[in-house]
Amino acid sequence: MENFEQRLNEHADRVTVALDALLPRAEGPEAHLNSAMRYAALGPGKRLRPFLTIEAGHLVHADERGVLRAACALECIHAYSLIHDDLPCMDDDDMRRGRPTVHKAYDEATAVLAGDGLQSIAYEILAHPDTHQRGSVRARLVERLSRASGPYGMVGGQMIDIRAETEQFDISVVTRMHRMKTGALISYAVEAATILKDVDDPVRRALEGFAHDLGLAYQITDDLLDATGDEDEAGKAVGKDAGQGKATFVTILGIEGARDRSRHLAAQAKEHLDPFGARADVLREAVDFILARRS
Repeated sequence: MENFEQRLNEHADRVTVALDALLPRAEGPEAHLNSAMRYAALGPGKRLRPFLTIEAGHLVHADERGVLRAACALECIHAYSLIHDDLPCMDDDDMRRGRPTVHKAYDEATAVLAGDGLQSIAYEILAHPDTHQRGSVRARLVERLSRASGPYGMVGGQMIDIRAETEQFDISVVTRMHRMKTGALISYAVEAATILKDVDDPVRRALEGFAHDLGLAYQITDDLLDATGDEDEAGKAVGKDAGQGKATFVTILGIEGARDRSRHLAAQAKEHLDPFGARADVLREAVDFILARRS
């Protein structure tokens, strides 16, 4: 696991350097906005979604420059989602990754605009010819990210999550919520590599299955962290789901039941990688890392 974490950190550094070059500088009359965008996107974080894109790219031998740009676009979308999630009208969080959230470090209006700006930058990165020489490939990357992050994916899942504070949902709705809110972007992280390389159907299906199960296992682990984690270790508030009476895997299945479900999904995710043999060992380690994470 130590070697895995070193590799994770190395990829995170690569993405940070690339993002630093892609994001607008904090200059001119709009400098306050650009500063907030950079604060969110370049701040501390594991960069797990970009890591999955880069490793899936290695697995299918996709062009490294295109893979890195797709990874950066995905991180911009993720950063924007966190900014908006933390707003007082949403989750109302003051801390993220051990430091003030954007609306606390700046102000609410700037936070909204910074999220909007990062979302726009993501699609600009994907649409640029440096990402891939073929326009049809770039269009497919944009289309799939739009679906993964919009009403059929992350945003739709967030809407269900808000309703879960006041309505009683069963396990099927909670599963749908998490597949949309968290799983869709994790699936895209892997899918982006297969779009850039245009892989055969068996390869694509195997990686889709892996990402599908990994995404849900990730969110169940997140639910467990909220229920049992330490605020200092997590770098954000914990125990909020129970306080809000929100339906989660933990509230429905219990702590041990949620852990069992997460382990089952992790095992399934690894099984999807069987066709790749030892070449997929890093992705298998990513599954173990997600199950063991404390923040």
